[in-house]
Amino acid sequence: REEGRMVTTGSLDAFVSVLAGMGDFVHLAAEPYGASIATNQDFADQCTSAVEANVFARDLCAYLSNFWGSVFIDKYLFGGPFPKPDLCFQIHLCDTHAKWFQMVSEYYGIPMFSMEMPVGPRGYREELKLQFLVDQVYEAIAWLEKVTGKKFNDERFIQSIKNETDSMSLWAEICTLNKAVPAPLDQKSMFSFYIIALLMRHEKQAVDFYKMLRDETKERIRLGVAALATERCRLIDDSPPPWYFLNLYRYFEKFGAVSVGSIYSFGLMGAWEDQDDGSMGPMKRIDDLGIKLKNRDQAVRFLSNWHLRRTPYFLSLFVPEDKNKQLMRMVKEWKADGVLFHLNRGCEGASLGQMENRLALMKAGIPVLTYEGNMGDKREFDPAQVLDRVDSFMESLGLNKLEN
Repeated sequence: REEGRMVTTGSLDAFVSVLAGMGDFVHLAAEPYGASIATNQDFADQCTSAVEANVFARDLCAYLSNFWGSVFIDKYLFGGPFPKPDLCFQIHLCDTHAKWFQMVSEYYGIPMFSMEMPVGPRGYREELKLQFLVDQVYEAIAWLEKVTGKKFNDERFIQSIKNETDSMSLWAEICTLNKAVPAPLDQKSMFSFYIIALLMRHEKQAVDFYKMLRDETKERIRLGVAALATERCRLIDDSPPPWYFLNLYRYFEKFGAVSVGSIYSFGLMGAWEDQDDGSMGPMKRIDDLGIKLKNRDQAVRFLSNWHLRRTPYFLSLFVPEDKNKQLMRMVKEWKADGVLFHLNRGCEGASLGQMENRLALMKAGIPVLTYEGNMGDKREFDPAQVLDRVDSFMESLGLNKLEN
């Protein structure tokens, strides 16, 4: 703000390219911030205590609870007081989003705009969904001009759309490269990589980063460089992890097992579409499609259609049968030997239908491990019990710990 930049907050899926049309800004993406707090459980304890002291339920979204708590105690995880935003700009995908930022808006007395993502089964009323989203983008532009007193810049908007969609397509391409055996990347590392698309996908720096990462990943495949040198078991996992216990992935490595990805890390900011051979792969980028966005109308429609088409992860929040199909495709294409389900009490959306998913996978003969926890609240997590379950699961796959 001292540099003249607008400070906004909202969900990570907010249409940041629209914000970019208003000039320089910094968007505090709420879910990544909540996850960051979860890695520091002393700070997280202060946040959850403040939320529960304000008579909010303990079983709220863990990210929401951490974020609200940081606001209530007026402390920022990375130092100093909580950075008061100029406005809330977000998109409503899961149950908590609208109320999450309604509270922030009322607490600080700042304006809020909330878009509604029209989700649902594919192939159902697609043109109506698209028009619904297009209309909201125009409303958002008019609202931003009104509350900021600035004029919307179409040229900057169009360039940000190109950066945003390129970043998301490149991330999906990188995830696709992890089909290689041995896997060049592991899930724990991918959590560090996908965050760039969450926070700054509209910036050219993000595109440059993902091009570099893609090329390096291809080089690792060419040279046979593995994320885990002792790879002998490949796993797919589900739902955000317990961020305070990422050593769980290191424990799997003791058995020669590596997680090669998840619906969560692949789909949260990856843009996917079926390829000509029927496999999962990245959506074509603007340059690949030969499209040149010349005006606001074209740009708004392209951006809206892109986000409607690239949402396999969010469909899984509503339709367990769709998630069954996604998981089975991932197991086959990424050559996984089993699937891990974090029964995550901190995210009702990600955990919706998990037991139905488990039954469907087991019926298909795919080994499944479930463990209970919470992505942001260590009170819901028993490390000893979880590691015992891992030992049993690995034994069922015929794997013992490797010697150090």
